[in-house]
Amino acid sequence: MSARRAPRPQRPRPRPASLPPASRARRVCGARSVRSWRPEAVIPHDGSVPDEADPADDRVPAVVTLGAAAGRGRLPAPAPRPDARDVVLAALSRRGAVSRAELVRETGLAASTVSTVVGELLAAGLAVDMPGRTVPATGARGGRPATLLALHRSAGVAVGVDLGKRHVRVAVADLAHVLLAEGSRPLPADWPAAEGIAVVADLVEVLLRRAGVPRDQVIGVGMGIPGPVRATGELGDSTILPGWVGVQAAAAVAAALDLPVHVDNDANLGALGEWTWGAARGSGEVAYLKIATGIGAGLLLDGRPYTGIGGTAGEIGHIVVDPSGPVCRCGNRGCLEVVAGGDAVLAALRLTHGELGLREVVALARRGDHGCRRVLADSGRSIGEAVAVLCNLLNPGLVVVGGELGAADDLLLPSLRESLARSAVRSAAQDVAVVPAALGERAEVLGALALAVRCGAPLTADGARAGAPSA
Repeated sequence: MSARRAPRPQRPRPRPASLPPASRARRVCGARSVRSWRPEAVIPHDGSVPDEADPADDRVPAVVTLGAAAGRGRLPAPAPRPDARDVVLAALSRRGAVSRAELVRETGLAASTVSTVVGELLAAGLAVDMPGRTVPATGARGGRPATLLALHRSAGVAVGVDLGKRHVRVAVADLAHVLLAEGSRPLPADWPAAEGIAVVADLVEVLLRRAGVPRDQVIGVGMGIPGPVRATGELGDSTILPGWVGVQAAAAVAAALDLPVHVDNDANLGALGEWTWGAARGSGEVAYLKIATGIGAGLLLDGRPYTGIGGTAGEIGHIVVDPSGPVCRCGNRGCLEVVAGGDAVLAALRLTHGELGLREVVALARRGDHGCRRVLADSGRSIGEAVAVLCNLLNPGLVVVGGELGAADDLLLPSLRESLARSAVRSAAQDVAVVPAALGERAEVLGALALAVRCGAPLTADGARAGAPSA
């Protein structure tokens, strides 16, 4: 009988180097389950794989760690924490006048750290106490009202620009959110980009002089434009400003002003304005409707602006509500904008009322004009159908209605709400409140101010930008 051959020892299967072990995933996730953990990795949109991964190795998915120093299979080092002073300055810029306790909650810093930073800002003259403005003390014990703190004018000012089809509106405010100057000018229909930019530059210059603000105190300019703004800064072809299609809006206006410029869709900025100062304060899931010559929606999901991958999210004006309706500039038939927008309202009244403006239509409707009231109610019904689609998809808790036609809230909103309740899923219709904008036609320009404040950095005592690397 031949001797039994001993079984070969089994080698343990090596774990792929690019995937972290489960125990490590648990350490990274803390209290979360391993299933919720996602590797800190980026795969480019074009499907290409950076050099750190081996495309020939098809045994495991490619995982690409961030950072040149990160080795294969290692999580990247955490990003350096921002300086506490910069965090407090940014919070003060966003909030305007705020108590120290609110600063602690807003920044997540320790109360002692906030107290130290605030003391330094007060000593440097960058922040000031506002004895006349207080908020009630919180907590079971109560106590004295808390004095509000704000950034001093020397920390800089912001400029907001609302560029419409027939108007430009500009506002200047300091970082305590005090409005210093505001003005507007009419524009001819279908004006070229160069003409509009020249009007913007002149009006900004006039208002800065009126406010007594030197240009080197401007931390940035926020600008809203009616149309989708791509990540490149280029305006999409569904804009109601044909002279701006393909224009790099931020770069063109920045060159004219010689100031940093940040551009977004005007409805997005209307949403930001209402969320910062108006009817949407404290709301998480918000849709803001700008109803004027065009119709657009600005979306806030979980309190954050949502624009989609290419800036086109919120183009509610191009939802088809009448497949046999008029041809829209986007190429479709019966888009909401050509059925219920400002031009459609004016066209419906032209035969009986002659040439009117949207403000005149609203004023006549308030005085009891039956034709104007009927056209506004019809517009509200069509808009309600499109809002029902939006509510079915996103389930917002609040829809804020603004723009020139939004000013006719008591004439437009009843039919809008009725149509929404009839067309939306019952639970989505029950979850949402439809309210008029609190800021009126200023929502977009104030949202542009909020954009400039968010994107800019306050000036420090030596005139440098907060958070900027030192020379």
